[in-house]
Amino acid sequence: MPTFFHLKRHPTVPLEAEVLSPDVVADLSNAEIRSLTVYHGKRQLALSEFFDVYGERSSDLILHGSLHKVRWIGKSMSQGSITVHGTVGMHLGAYMSGGRIEVHGNASDWIGAEMKNGFIHIHGNAGGQVGAAYRGSLRGMKNGTIIVDGSAGLEVGMRMRRGTIVIRGPAKDFTGLQMKGGTIVLLSGAEIRTGAWMNRGTIISLKPLHMMPTFARGASMNPGFVSLLAKYLNQHGVELPVTGTGTYRIHSGDLSVSDKGEILVWQPNS
Repeated sequence: MPTFFHLKRHPTVPLEAEVLSPDVVADLSNAEIRSLTVYHGKRQLALSEFFDVYGERSSDLILHGSLHKVRWIGKSMSQGSITVHGTVGMHLGAYMSGGRIEVHGNASDWIGAEMKNGFIHIHGNAGGQVGAAYRGSLRGMKNGTIIVDGSAGLEVGMRMRRGTIVIRGPAKDFTGLQMKGGTIVLLSGAEIRTGAWMNRGTIISLKPLHMMPTFARGASMNPGFVSLLAKYLNQHGVELPVTGTGTYRIHSGDLSVSDKGEILVWQPNS
């Protein structure tokens, strides 16, 4: 049976609750879970000050409430699952290496930042820096999958090394900033400066983009890897067009730093 956490007291300042992770609570009794320490600003308090806890000794966590001020949920998790019914705060799933996180609501900045593996699905909108590297760090997410059903903020996939990010709604500026590898799929396009300073990696957009002048326009084709990616994403309810209904226009760059990155823009048959 899962362990349930119901927010009973709304934090007045950000609440750092990295203890809300399967790796921390999986082997704990209900009393031990309630006594875990969280940080409300500079104050150290028991988790029970903010949450009612039901259940124990489970690697599946279900959270309820308006958690937009609760940060670091699922930090470094390697197993199990976290399901959130409500909004959630910054750094969700940061550094995670396994397991699954699902949010039935909106999430804030730094979702899956520098994650090593695992799966995150946001059924609402996301903030900025999805799957990105923290300031001063050279590499963002190294593997895993992040799907956002709504829109996303600035710098999606900044410095990501591997893995897959799918944004169903529009993304803001600097998507794929300084990408080093991996794949970003934009079902509704993005604003400006997409792929700025990317070294490697692939950005796929199903809508036209404002291409930077430092990208070289290439041929129109249907690369074989797109079919493989489409099969994988189809398992998660994401449809990616392949051969027969159009082609992808390939743009190489960012030539200011490399010609190894690529942006594929879908062109449906007229």
